Amino acid sequence: MQRYYDKLSSIAYGGDYNPEQWTKEVWAEDAELMREAGVNLATVGIFSWAMAEPRPGEYDFGWLDEHLDRLAAGGQAVCLATMTASPPAWLSQRHPEILPVTEDGVRLSTGSRQHYCPSSPVYRDHAVRLATKVAERYGDHPALALWHIGNEYGCHISRHCYCDISAEAFRTWLQDRYGTIDALNDAWSTTFWSQRYDSFAEILPPRKAPSFRNPAQQIDFQRFSSDEMLKLYLAEKAVLDRITPDIPVTTNFVPVAKTLDLFKWAKEMDVVSYDSYPDPHDPGSAHLTAFSYDVMRGLKGGQPWLLMEQCTSAVNWRTRNGAKPRGRMELDSWQAVAHGADSILFFQWRQSRGGAEKYHAAMVPHGGRDTRTFRRVRELGADLAAHPELLGARPQRADAGLLFSWDNWWGLELLGTDSARPSQDVQQMDTALAHHKPLYDASVACDILPPDADLSAYKLLVVPNLYMVTEAQAQALEAWVEAGGTLLMSYFSGIVDEADRVHLGGYPAPFRRLLGLTVDEWDPLPQLGTIGLSYGPGATGSVWSEYVEPEGAETLATFTEGELAGRPAITRHRFGQGTAYYLATRPDEATMRDLLDEIRAQAGVAPVLAGLPEGVQARTRVTADGVERHVVLNHTDAEVTVAGRQIAARGVAVL
Repeated sequence: MQRYYDKLSSIAYGGDYNPEQWTKEVWAEDAELMREAGVNLATVGIFSWAMAEPRPGEYDFGWLDEHLDRLAAGGQAVCLATMTASPPAWLSQRHPEILPVTEDGVRLSTGSRQHYCPSSPVYRDHAVRLATKVAERYGDHPALALWHIGNEYGCHISRHCYCDISAEAFRTWLQDRYGTIDALNDAWSTTFWSQRYDSFAEILPPRKAPSFRNPAQQIDFQRFSSDEMLKLYLAEKAVLDRITPDIPVTTNFVPVAKTLDLFKWAKEMDVVSYDSYPDPHDPGSAHLTAFSYDVMRGLKGGQPWLLMEQCTSAVNWRTRNGAKPRGRMELDSWQAVAHGADSILFFQWRQSRGGAEKYHAAMVPHGGRDTRTFRRVRELGADLAAHPELLGARPQRADAGLLFSWDNWWGLELLGTDSARPSQDVQQMDTALAHHKPLYDASVACDILPPDADLSAYKLLVVPNLYMVTEAQAQALEAWVEAGGTLLMSYFSGIVDEADRVHLGGYPAPFRRLLGLTVDEWDPLPQLGTIGLSYGPGATGSVWSEYVEPEGAETLATFTEGELAGRPAITRHRFGQGTAYYLATRPDEATMRDLLDEIRAQAGVAPVLAGLPEGVQARTRVTADGVERHVVLNHTDAEVTVAGRQIAARGVAVL
């Protein structure tokens, strides 16, 4: 298979191009402005189904021929969509059964996008038919560099669909997973509340119910939803692979969300693509973005990925849509490159005049060429083109990893208000970010890994909250530490198996030997509550506390307040050739930083560059000839000096 960047000479630069929204006079200007901005890749046709198939079985591609030919003549490669992200009105009018149904039985309508049930065979057949026509027509086009299927799967139909078609598909999925109804009843603990099933035909999706819905049923429905959307993607990918086996295929993931198991999806993608929309009003957005990029980098073992969408300035969908200040668009773009992105693409090329996203900023704003935004777009294009060596360069291997799991996320946070957990304050992303931030602040490269990943290359593993864990995963972690690894694990880990059944034998049963302790009882803290820690002056914990009984572990810090005063809060256990640390609460940010700085230093995990000022991060990419390029990002509002180079406020340097 060809590499998507074979048609490029530097980092891909451009965005969603929707010429069907404009007249021929604008097309001519687009060609001129794309050359001026240094655009070398355009994503085309994402929402063009109604243009390409205005009536059932009647195809019109003449308009698209003209646009692709013009792009090819201008030197722009194309990431071409199969156009199936938003079905045309005629499809839902003729087949209203394709429209999705919510958990409380409401059938959604047209007039937006993603208005389809992923299990609908009618929708799937029409989507595959259109993908076939597009592939047959454009598979040999000189501009084609990459295929794009769908768009942001799970963005709006985030928990699949609850219609009768989906119910039948769910039953089939369950039968494939469990084989027999007895096995399902055991996994779902259906002896509780008289929920036993006599056949798969009796099972429904977890629709609205009087009280707490079955937890295992909810988790399986999340798994099914992710798998069913993946089947939809793979149905189109099979067509593209058959007709154009040499052209790579992708789809764009939304900002890291609960919807899809990205580790599972990434195995079926030729290259990972991601949409990133940090909030200019959020002072923590740079860290959240870095975490998300670490996820993308880890999905395919460090392979470069594509930033498919971002915004030049303000988006249109937040309650308050702030503009990006001077330097922020450039800094956001280079942050993606630093973390392994081979493209800097925007939604979209030209700002729409009408429609729901007309106030979403674009590379060419409503004001056209003579605007602050377009001048910045032009400058960024030139800056990226000046570093052709970064295209295809792999991110430097990380010595630290952080375990993250969609199964765990689904198990920890059930649907709606069906929490039935000790504390709703224990949230997957919130907890992961709190444990990732000390590494980010110290400019330590960190891979985000699934629990069943190959851990052999890592010196340090951070396990923020592995609530759901299989016996095999727990044994692998134990063996890794015993062989010399350093582990930091936090509270409410190792509690249930993959069916949400509690591991018996005292909390956290699968990790007791590894951690050298048992937890007798949990005592989650009240909302916004804190508890004192003996780790250092002013040290506190939040979210959680618990009664820890050491069984070989040494106490590094105790709780200093209430009934837990004097009892272990932070422990260390020498295990084999390695060491396992345990946190019975969430230390405050400064304490967490001090603790992880000490632990990673003992594990031999160093920053990408030593001595960086606070607020300055660096990541490394290694070119094909083995040369390291350090991308240094100044997230502060002041000029800094790094390795003798002056870096402006919100500036970037490639060393």
